[in-house]
Amino acid sequence: MASLKGSRQQGSRQRGLALHLVLIAGLLLSVFPFYWAVIMSTHSSTEIFSYPPKLLPGSHFAENVRNLFDNIDFFGSMGNSLLVAGSVTVLVLFFDSLAAFVFAKFEFPGRRTLFALMMAIFMVPAQMAAIPQFVIMAKIGWIGSMTALVVPAAANAFGIFWMRQYMKGAIHDELLDASRIDGAGFLRQYWHVALPVVRPGLAFLGIFTFMGQWNDYAWPLIALTNPDNVTLQVALSQLNGTHGTTDYGMVMTGALLALVPLLIVFAVGARQIIADLGKGAIR
Repeated sequence: MASLKGSRQQGSRQRGLALHLVLIAGLLLSVFPFYWAVIMSTHSSTEIFSYPPKLLPGSHFAENVRNLFDNIDFFGSMGNSLLVAGSVTVLVLFFDSLAAFVFAKFEFPGRRTLFALMMAIFMVPAQMAAIPQFVIMAKIGWIGSMTALVVPAAANAFGIFWMRQYMKGAIHDELLDASRIDGAGFLRQYWHVALPVVRPGLAFLGIFTFMGQWNDYAWPLIALTNPDNVTLQVALSQLNGTHGTTDYGMVMTGALLALVPLLIVFAVGARQIIADLGKGAIR
C-alpha cells in the first residue's frame, strides 16, 4: 500500500515537472522575439547580417536612436498615435458597454434581429469597408484629419459581443431589480451597478482596443494624406529604404521604442484585471 502511494506521488511529481518544463519552453519562445528586437536595436545593419548571428547587445543603440530621430518626427507621430488610440479606446469602452448592457439585460422588440445583424457585420472583414469608408470620409471632409481615424472606430461589433457575454453572467438580475426599487433610472443602473461589476471585462476590451488602434497601419495610411501628420506605424514604414538601403538597426530601434506604450497599457490593464478578480473572489 505504501509503495503504491509512493509510486503515485512520484508520478505526480514527474507530471508536474514535465508541465513546468513545457511552460518554461513556451515562455522562452514567447520572450525570444522581444529579446532579439533588443539585440538588433543595438547593432548596425552590417552586424545584424553577420554570421554567426550576434546574441549579445552591441554599442550602436545611441547611434540608431539619433538616426531614427533625424529621419522621422518620432515623438510627433507617437503623440498622434496616443491621441487616436486613447480616444478610440475611451469611446469604445463607453459605447460598446452601453450597447452590451441593453442587449444583455433588457427586452425590447427586435433585440434578436439587431444582435444577429451586428454579428453579421462582425464577420465582414474590415478591408471590405475601406473604400466605402474613404468615400464617406471624403464627402464629409474628414480625410487628412484624426477625426477620420477616431469616429469610424468609436464602436465595434466585437466589443459589444464581448461585453454582452460578460454582462450576462456577471450582472445578476437581482441587482438591477434592487436598483429599480431604489429609484435608479437606466443611466444610473448602467453607471453605478453595471460598470463596477464588469471592470475586468472593460480592462480586457481596453487593452485589446488600444493595441489594435496602436498597431493599425492600413487605414491611417489611406486616410492621413498629409505626410507630416501621420501615426507612428506609418512613420516607421517610411524608414524602409529602397534598393536594399534600409538601416535595419534604426528600424528595429523604432519598433522597440514603439512597444513601450503598449507595455505600459498592458501592465496597467492586467493589474486592473487581477485586482478586480481578486476582489470578486473575496466577495
